[in-house]
Amino acid sequence: MKNFLIVVAFSLLTISLFAVYANYGIPEIVPAPPPKEEKLDLGAMTMESFVALGERIVNGKGTCTLCHNAVGGRAPLLEQVVELTKQRLADEKYEGEAEDLEGYLMESMVEPSAYVVVGFGKKGTNDTVSPMPDVSTGSIGLSEAEMAAVIAYLQESGGAEITVEIPTDADEADEEDEEEQRTALTSPEEIVSEFTCGACHIVAGEEGDVGPDLTLIGGKFDRAYLRRSILDPNADIAKGYEADQMPPDYGSQLYASELELLLDYLASLK
Repeated sequence: MKNFLIVVAFSLLTISLFAVYANYGIPEIVPAPPPKEEKLDLGAMTMESFVALGERIVNGKGTCTLCHNAVGGRAPLLEQVVELTKQRLADEKYEGEAEDLEGYLMESMVEPSAYVVVGFGKKGTNDTVSPMPDVSTGSIGLSEAEMAAVIAYLQESGGAEITVEIPTDADEADEEDEEEQRTALTSPEEIVSEFTCGACHIVAGEEGDVGPDLTLIGGKFDRAYLRRSILDPNADIAKGYEADQMPPDYGSQLYASELELLLDYLASLK
C-alpha cells in the first residue's frame, strides 16, 4: 500500500510539473497581426506614389514574392514580364484576350490559367492550369485600384511606359463595402479554397506541388504541430523547403471556428 501511494504521489507531482511547464514554460505562439488595410486617397496620389503603392502590394498584401522569386523558382520572375509579354501573347498556347502589356498583366492576376509559362503549371496538367489563384478573390482580395497599382509598378520597373490611370475615389467606396465582415466558412473544403491552400499543397482535391503534400499529414504529426504550422509557419520548416514560403498571417485571417475545423480535417488525414 505504501508503494502504491508513493507511485500515485509521484505521478501527480509529474503531471503537475508538466502542466505548469506547458502553461508557463513554453513560449506562447501569437500569430502576426494582419497587415493594416491601407486607406487610399486616390484623388491626391501622383503616379510616383501610385507606383510605390504597387511595389508595397507586390511585396506585402499581394504575397507575390512568395512564389515569384529567384530562390524558390516556383513562378516566373516578374522582372522578365515586360520583356516577354509580346512573345507570350503570340504563343499558340495563349488562350486569353489581352492585346497589350497592361491587358496581359491584369489578365495574369485574375485569369492566371489563360497563359501558363512552360514549367510552371500544376503537375499533371501539361502547363495548362496555373497554381496561382485569382488575386482579386480569396485571402488576397486585391481591389481594382490595387491591381492597377501593381500593373503600374511592373511597367515602371520593367522600363515600359505606364499606361494605367489612377482610378477615382468612387472605386474605393466599393472596396470599403467589400471589407465588411465575412460569414464563417463551414467546411474544410471551403476553407482550403478560400485561403488558396491548394495553390501550394496537395489537399482536399487540390494538387499544388510547391509545398508539402498534406494527403497523410495527420498520420505524421499531432494536432499541436499542425496548429503551429498554420499560426507560425517558420517555426518548423519541412525538409527541402525554405523559410518564408507560407504567409505568416493565416492565424489572424482565419476565424477560430475555421481554424479548429481545418485542424480537425488535417488531423484526420491518415
